[in-house]
Amino acid sequence: MKIHAAEDVGMSSERLARINTYLDGEVADDRLPGIIALAARRGKILHHSLHGKMDIAANRPMAADAIFRIYSMTKPIVSLALMMLHDEGKLQLHDQVARFIPSFAKTKVFSHISENRPQFVEQDPPMTIFHLLTHTAGLTYGGDPWHPVDKLFGEAAAQHGFFRRDTELADMIDRFAALPLSFQPGTNWQYSVASDVVGYLVQVIADMPLADFLKERVFAPLGMVDTDFVVPPEKAERVAAIYGSPTNVDPVLINPDEVANGDVRLPTRCPSGGGGLVSTAADYLRFASMLLNGGELDGVRLVSPLTIKRMATNAVPRDWLPLRIGVERYGYGFGLGFRVMVDYGRANGYSSPGEYGWAGAASTYFVIDPTEDLLILMLTQMWGAEPHRPRSIFPNLVYQAIDESYGD
Repeated sequence: MKIHAAEDVGMSSERLARINTYLDGEVADDRLPGIIALAARRGKILHHSLHGKMDIAANRPMAADAIFRIYSMTKPIVSLALMMLHDEGKLQLHDQVARFIPSFAKTKVFSHISENRPQFVEQDPPMTIFHLLTHTAGLTYGGDPWHPVDKLFGEAAAQHGFFRRDTELADMIDRFAALPLSFQPGTNWQYSVASDVVGYLVQVIADMPLADFLKERVFAPLGMVDTDFVVPPEKAERVAAIYGSPTNVDPVLINPDEVANGDVRLPTRCPSGGGGLVSTAADYLRFASMLLNGGELDGVRLVSPLTIKRMATNAVPRDWLPLRIGVERYGYGFGLGFRVMVDYGRANGYSSPGEYGWAGAASTYFVIDPTEDLLILMLTQMWGAEPHRPRSIFPNLVYQAIDESYGD
């Protein structure tokens, strides 16, 4: 990657140097797994740094071409894929999901508890594609053991093994549809398996496997050569080790076959649109650059500029805020596949109204700021009990270096 002087894009290289000082300190003595940090402004990369180790036990330093499990940073990709089909007139946002996935026509909705038993009613209104993209469908991830629907989700997951690599995607989606919704579609916001349903919608509407659609229509046109649901044998050594920690420091290795979505080096029949992709810094930079550039990159247009604008516009009522989506929840609403900044005054750090992006469960993170023409990307592999501090602080260290007294 060619790195440009920060001053070329209205930033201070002296202030930007704080990034390396901070991140080197965070990974010192293997307190955290290795990190790749990247920032670009006005189409020019101004920071790209590697910190720590991609495999602590093997003493392997972080490599620029390391492959990461990006988990929920898969969601913006499958959301964009569905909007590509929207641009082609193959769906409308308020089409009922059951039109394409009939099993959702029978899905009931939790209503209340009566005589110590949960009661369920019909969908009113019916679940739509808009509800899926905005996480207002009433679906869940099963994170609340006290909620009747989450309890049923957990029991079904234990029985069927959701996201197993030997499970057919269609079967998993039908099992989701057999579970009740937590609330009536469109009446609340809850992070959920909705993006997995979005991925399956892409497969159904495009009439081709989700993995093939993404490869042919998104990854190949953008030159994303290392992004996929499976890492082939010749690239296996490039996969970064993944860690966890109850204290968010002093990482403990997680066995590859015990992580969410299983061992990415093995074939899968269940490509998870909610969290199944792997990628690299170079690849995700191209995806994010396409978003920042209004749907086009290097002469290849995936969607219209208005589609990106629509996706990056808040679609959640203000009185539902703050959303419970981690450290960045304050100040953010949600669009069609992204968090969206709506209240800068309540933000956890630097931002701009209209800034958008998302994160992954292993502490990956990206920011698109159209106002500042800025892109920020951080990749690592760390599950933690608390929010990953570098994920929050690194973007602030990029923003604080903006200084318009420097010219192009």
